[in-house]
Amino acid sequence: MPAQEVPAPEAPATRREHDLLGDREVPAGVYWGVHTLRALENFPVTGTPISAHPQLVAALAAVKEASARANQELGLLGEAKADAIAAACAEIRSGALHDQFVVDVIQGGAGTSTNMNANEVVANRALELLGHDRGDYRHLHPNEDVNLSQSTNDVYPTAVRIAAITAARELLDAAGVLQDAFAAKAAEFADVLKMGRTQLQDAVPMTLGQEFSAYAVMLGEDRQRLAEAVELIHEINLGATAIGTGLNAPPGYAETARRHLAGITGLPLVTSVNLVEATQDCGAFVQLSGVLKRFAVKLSKTCNDLRLLSSGPRAGFGEINLPPVQAGSSIMPGKVNPVIPEMVNQVAFEVIGNDLTVTMAAEAGQLQLNAFEPVMLHALAQSMSMLRAACLTLAERCVTGITANTDRMREAVETSIGLATALNPHIGYTEATAIAQEALRTGRGVAELALERELLPADRLAAILTPERLTGTVG
Repeated sequence: MPAQEVPAPEAPATRREHDLLGDREVPAGVYWGVHTLRALENFPVTGTPISAHPQLVAALAAVKEASARANQELGLLGEAKADAIAAACAEIRSGALHDQFVVDVIQGGAGTSTNMNANEVVANRALELLGHDRGDYRHLHPNEDVNLSQSTNDVYPTAVRIAAITAARELLDAAGVLQDAFAAKAAEFADVLKMGRTQLQDAVPMTLGQEFSAYAVMLGEDRQRLAEAVELIHEINLGATAIGTGLNAPPGYAETARRHLAGITGLPLVTSVNLVEATQDCGAFVQLSGVLKRFAVKLSKTCNDLRLLSSGPRAGFGEINLPPVQAGSSIMPGKVNPVIPEMVNQVAFEVIGNDLTVTMAAEAGQLQLNAFEPVMLHALAQSMSMLRAACLTLAERCVTGITANTDRMREAVETSIGLATALNPHIGYTEATAIAQEALRTGRGVAELALERELLPADRLAAILTPERLTGTVG
């Protein structure tokens, strides 16, 4: 009879790890450890892990890699350990192991749980690269080696800044796409006459191109303000350790780590001239958040305009047509809603609320540290991610497909009492007002009434009331 096969022993389901509170069993297959386990238990808040912000995960890996190389250069970390840490960090920066960054984005401890999650994942992957088992910290330790010369209080703010720069650059690119879309429509509609409005009442003529050009210019201004705000984020406090005094970091560490971090990220990072100030001050985040709020407010206003201008199609303004992207009603046949601008409005509301969150979190800092940077990171990252998606969606699924109802707009110009404004310099405000009132009461045209009253010669009146001249688009 053939020998009976002996089943292979099952791999252990857990591994035992130790921290200052005692021993805990950690799932054997994960790269995180006991500190992360406790954070998972302590902060079941949003259900959103830090891996939802991949820019932050990549930034944490960049900081850990730069720190390892700085410690190696300064003689504190051996080549084998430094190489293993750097290799693990490079994998994370390329997108690997992000699912192992599991702690909730909202957490106590000023980001300590996030920092330890990173330390443990990097350490356990580095152990594998060195040929050891996960959790065998005798050979490479999350605190002693991966976190060497560091504190959460300089690692986390530095990583948040790098993540914010990355997210802001992506938003700047997306806003550029939307700006270009509005600029293209401005050129397309350059000769399309319409009435301008103030306080939703007829004002004076303009072109639809001028209207869309204003939207493009507003976006350009906000992109410039955002780029300026991002410049402030390039100042980091890596090397400050706990409160800015640099305790437990060797001489030269701050500059050495900054140099390596700048090389890894490709960013022109600078070390703050006063690390005590930099460790507690969140002013740059408040500035960035304020610019994002400004961006959101103006973008929402633009979408309000698009909804008004496209209202109808018969009983509203009906000046432009937004591209139909879905049926608008479960009961009203044929109804199409301005769903893309409505989505952008709601993104703006969220960003405005996030700005208040950042403001209150920055204000709540005490003495040498602000413990509330996790919620600032979450708010800023969410705002930039949502605004980026909103810009691209608005450009691609709305603005590029807008068409103009040219005849309807021109008829409104020719019959509007707003043309009476152009008569002020020639017949006086009182006479122009009388004509406007009669035109409104009778439905007759301004030009017709001015000729009937023989206030101006016909040829001069025609020149004055040429709508194209009133828009400033001809000499």
